[in-house]
Amino acid sequence: MDISTTTHVPPSAPRPGAGERRTARGVTRPGDRIFLALSRGSGILLLVIMAAIAVFLTYRACLAISADDGNFLTTFEWNTNTDPPVFGIAVLAFGTVVSSIVAMALALPIAVAIALFLTHYAPRRLSGPIAYVIDLLAAVPSIVYGLWGALILVPHMQGLYGWLDRYLGWTGIFAWNGGAPRAMLTVGILLAIMILPIITNVSREVFRQVPRMHEEAALALGATRWEVVRMAVLPFGRSGVISAAMLGLGRALGETMAVATVLSPSYDIQASLLDPGGGTFAQNIASKFGEASVQGRDALIASGLVLFVITLLVNGAARAIIARRKEYSGANA
Repeated sequence: MDISTTTHVPPSAPRPGAGERRTARGVTRPGDRIFLALSRGSGILLLVIMAAIAVFLTYRACLAISADDGNFLTTFEWNTNTDPPVFGIAVLAFGTVVSSIVAMALALPIAVAIALFLTHYAPRRLSGPIAYVIDLLAAVPSIVYGLWGALILVPHMQGLYGWLDRYLGWTGIFAWNGGAPRAMLTVGILLAIMILPIITNVSREVFRQVPRMHEEAALALGATRWEVVRMAVLPFGRSGVISAAMLGLGRALGETMAVATVLSPSYDIQASLLDPGGGTFAQNIASKFGEASVQGRDALIASGLVLFVITLLVNGAARAIIARRKEYSGANA
């Protein structure tokens, strides 16, 4: 018996339409080329704007530093109205770093715990509303936080200050002389509340991208829920949590009105976190800019340049950590 074979001929590929053009990479539509040009132009424009800001700050900072009679990095004074002016960023740099460290030490563990609770412990009907409230907290203006801190937080900090002085005052870091609780610890607590939504939201999204197979494999081996979190979730999300923390740190470094409303500034470094005094870059700029002369504004711009560089380094480090782990992309989840 003859067996006939039928050869299947695949249909020919459709020809490009009138508005399409075939290239080595496939068919490119005019809309794709326009979108590519707009995207590329937006990226270049952003780089040009950043470069222009850096050039402006550097130029004005050089004018101020050249007229400074003190050491810009080590002087414990800010007096730009004298001739010659004397100013430095030693106190501002110390206060910015200390308040940010206090905020990170308080906010990071709480934010990670909330993110783990929302993704692995809370029922769906409860995690949704809590996540929505946290998102709303991220949108509250900083001046509202500052007013809340000045009217509510500061008057209620005396009990905590007294307790810390009673039991930890021997360390010197938590010694309190009974003054108004407008000190670095209060600033750190307020900043921790402000950056908590940012760290929580990013950490929550990272924990949601943990491969389900990893968790199910741990459960199949007899792991408890906490062991699943410890062995599968936290190792996977470590870099993402670090990136979230650095993004929160970037906001804590540049926070202005909330710190200016709560802190009692002075150009002196206090050994105790409970003693009023100190200052930050952003707070000093906000409080001094309105009454500053041209020379004083150049000095403030010079301090802003230091904050600009620090913020760029923090954001750059966060981007570098994210780039090391491509699986944090939502497209690869």
